[in-house]
Amino acid sequence: MKQYKRSVRIGEQILRNLPDAISESLEERFAGLVTFTRVRVTDDLRYCTVYYSYLGKETVRDSVGKFLQQQAGRIRKEVGGPLSIRHIPEFKFQFDPSVEEGLKIEKLLNEIKNDRQSQ
Repeated sequence: MKQYKRSVRIGEQILRNLPDAISESLEERFAGLVTFTRVRVTDDLRYCTVYYSYLGKETVRDSVGKFLQQQAGRIRKEVGGPLSIRHIPEFKFQFDPSVEEGLKIEKLLNEIKNDRQSQ
């Protein structure tokens, strides 16, 4: 049986810990839904990229990214506390449009379905 790489296991743990570390400050600041979709950790465990999606006003999306990047140090400390590693990876946040695209596709499919039913 093939074992997972350590970077993958650490990434999964970070993804599980993220919502607890940041959900309150995001809810207070932004109206909308922020979801962390995946985390990629480098093999040397020094850096990780956290992908997030935002459902809400498009004008606020950039503000969410800036806020997450400003809070990266605090998030790093809170998320890294329970991890049993020497060096907590440095966080970089990147917007993931896949959730928005999925919703658009679902909307188009529903429109096609409704058109076929009305004919």
